[in-house]
Amino acid sequence: MKAVVFDMDGVIFDSERLVLECWEEIAARRGIENIEQAMRECLGVNSAQTRENMLRRYGSDFPYDEFRSEASAMFHERFDNGRLPMKTGVVGLLAYLKNKSVKIALASSTREGVVRQELSDAGIIDYFEAVVCGDMVEKSKPAPDIYIKACACLGVDSQHAYAIEDSYNGIRSAHAAGLSAIMVPDMSEPTEEMERLAVKILPDLCEVKKYFEQIRLQP
Repeated sequence: MKAVVFDMDGVIFDSERLVLECWEEIAARRGIENIEQAMRECLGVNSAQTRENMLRRYGSDFPYDEFRSEASAMFHERFDNGRLPMKTGVVGLLAYLKNKSVKIALASSTREGVVRQELSDAGIIDYFEAVVCGDMVEKSKPAPDIYIKACACLGVDSQHAYAIEDSYNGIRSAHAAGLSAIMVPDMSEPTEEMERLAVKILPDLCEVKKYFEQIRLQP
């Protein structure tokens, strides 16, 4: 193992549930039905793909951009400036990998401005040698593009890299790019497909660290 590439939402930050809460509040006021299922279908994909999915579900006249802007404003008002909760074991795992000279990158479907701000607010951005975001690649997860680009930025062959993901689309993307994918479930429970595509399914990042301690690191 020479590199580890992290997803962000649902892996580093406990953000996916909080985003859903914001959408649920808006949906209750606006009379939008089945918003939880709609949002679950969008886990791991970028904003363009999310928009396409929502319009397909609710119709071409659905005011997605208006609702997304409202949900985004609500989310950032509540959780900006370091208030976004991190997942258990994040800093310990990042520090361990850095100490072992393993290269670290981020591959998030979220747009770059938001990603860099949230990592900076949390005080962890300096751990990442490369940050690749949803608005920096043409095709969203589950396409392999974002993981291929992350490995290229690190100068590491994907066969020597691990990916840490929580969503189905993220696992599909990492596997398609040739990385060894570890699933740390958040809002999506493992399925038979995930058990087939992931090299390991672990409950949290503390367990991921223990797993890495057992395998050979190749800086």
